[in-house]
Amino acid sequence: MNTGSSIASPAKMPAAKRRPRLWWRVLGIALPLLMLPLLLGLGFWQLERAAEKRQLEANWQARSTLPAQTLVSLEGQRDLAYRRVQLQGRFDSEHTLLLDNRVRDGHPGVEVLQPFYDQRSGLWLLVNRGWQRWQDRRELPRVHTPEAQLSLTAWVYQSHETPLQLGAAPSQGWPRLVTEANPQTLWQRLGRAGFAYEVRLTPGPAALDTRWPPVNMSPAKHTAYAWQWFALALALLCLSAWQVVVSYRGARHAAR
Repeated sequence: MNTGSSIASPAKMPAAKRRPRLWWRVLGIALPLLMLPLLLGLGFWQLERAAEKRQLEANWQARSTLPAQTLVSLEGQRDLAYRRVQLQGRFDSEHTLLLDNRVRDGHPGVEVLQPFYDQRSGLWLLVNRGWQRWQDRRELPRVHTPEAQLSLTAWVYQSHETPLQLGAAPSQGWPRLVTEANPQTLWQRLGRAGFAYEVRLTPGPAALDTRWPPVNMSPAKHTAYAWQWFALALALLCLSAWQVVVSYRGARHAAR
């Protein structure tokens, strides 16, 4: 008669069944750790962008108080961003560009850009007159252009970012609906000698809505994005730590 214990020892899980669980645990630990440098890099990159935008805003504030210069006096200067210029001449109303997808105060609209011949320098400039509301997209907005000779004050706009392309493709004919303003391309098509950068009007004759922001995205928004990336990195780090704890407990349980 068998006097041994009748209680059977618990069967261990086969190794073939344990391997998939082990791989999932390793993946759950490794994947967040691999993503961690990327998320931290994105966060620090946003902080660098915020510092750059603060510098641009400082340049804007400093140069907005300087007296306007003639276009001839700007020759030879390398950093032209936000430089104020004094212009004397007339608009070309036959070659108007309408920069699409511009929203202000919740209303759709366009920015109106027109060639302007500066008599002092003998050059053409692409002058951004400002924002104009565009309510009915079935027809292009009507733009009134002064015909008389004008004395204007503007500032040089140099974009530091690749513009976001939205909406429909550029139209043909004039006025022309576009999603990006490129002065050099316009001068080549028209066969004119022109200034390489867009200039934006200050409030005054021929100006529309000229509430220009010095930068497209504020430093505060870049900083907020940076903290979002850092928060996501912290969440992944906590997830990895939790996976390590679970794996350790599972390994101890399996060893019993």
